[in-house]
Amino acid sequence: MNPEQRVAAAAKLLVQSPPGEINDCLTDIRVIIDDDNRLQRGIDQALREYNIAQFVTVQAPNADHQIIISDAGLIGSDEDNRFFDPRTKTSFLFDHLGLAASEPREEEVDEDAETFRAALDSAAQEYINDHYRDGVASVFVPSSGKFTLQLVANRYNPANFWSGRWRSKYEIDMDAKTVKGVIYVTVHYYEQGNVQLTTEYTPTLSLPPSAPSTQAAKQLLLQIAEQENTYQSALSDTYQDLGEKRFKTLRRALPMTRNKIDWDKVTGYKLGAELTASRGGNIGS
Repeated sequence: MNPEQRVAAAAKLLVQSPPGEINDCLTDIRVIIDDDNRLQRGIDQALREYNIAQFVTVQAPNADHQIIISDAGLIGSDEDNRFFDPRTKTSFLFDHLGLAASEPREEEVDEDAETFRAALDSAAQEYINDHYRDGVASVFVPSSGKFTLQLVANRYNPANFWSGRWRSKYEIDMDAKTVKGVIYVTVHYYEQGNVQLTTEYTPTLSLPPSAPSTQAAKQLLLQIAEQENTYQSALSDTYQDLGEKRFKTLRRALPMTRNKIDWDKVTGYKLGAELTASRGGNIGS
């Protein structure tokens, strides 16, 4: 592979990084590529794609809250890196490598939509505080009559070899009187193995008749809570089934020799002798 092909392959690996592990992947890739300038040029788009898809969060400029980086908050063309914080009515440039916001500026907002957007945002913050540890919620107005509510929560536990991310997106269309939701859950477990779970669920929700109103925002978040609680319970049942039944059928507890391999001594093994001693018989004829 030539250098450009190696960087392109590295970019594809980056967008598949498990939750909280993209820096580890990037560190390993830097060693392989051994050309930071070429690597940074080649992975800029991959980092942007990853951050937007994974609902990466950043401290809002001149504020004490986090904002979700997503296509719903993008200002300008798809090539721009300026995102909007509806709560402070400001936009900012986002560094996809350093994960930092800069150059804030005030933006005009749709005042007719702001009342319901703010009500959704307030209800979402209450929901996040009640149900998520260190979760973040953002509510955007991508176009007239449309609202996008996004939620994200991360748990990283490298000491116990696992990480996880919950993402939710709810698109509200006032004209069509519809609410379309999708939930993504990604979990990585890597103690003595490498298991990744990626799920996608589309809950069924309805737009409250009183929308847009503060009460409608609260009713909508009650629906979201019910759907997400139901889905979380279903996932817990699935995990238990995987651990107790499914995974045990995938592989034997010990290799055919009935002995575990000491990988620290593997280069010193005499394979034929070890197998013969382990199985108590002769190999070959």
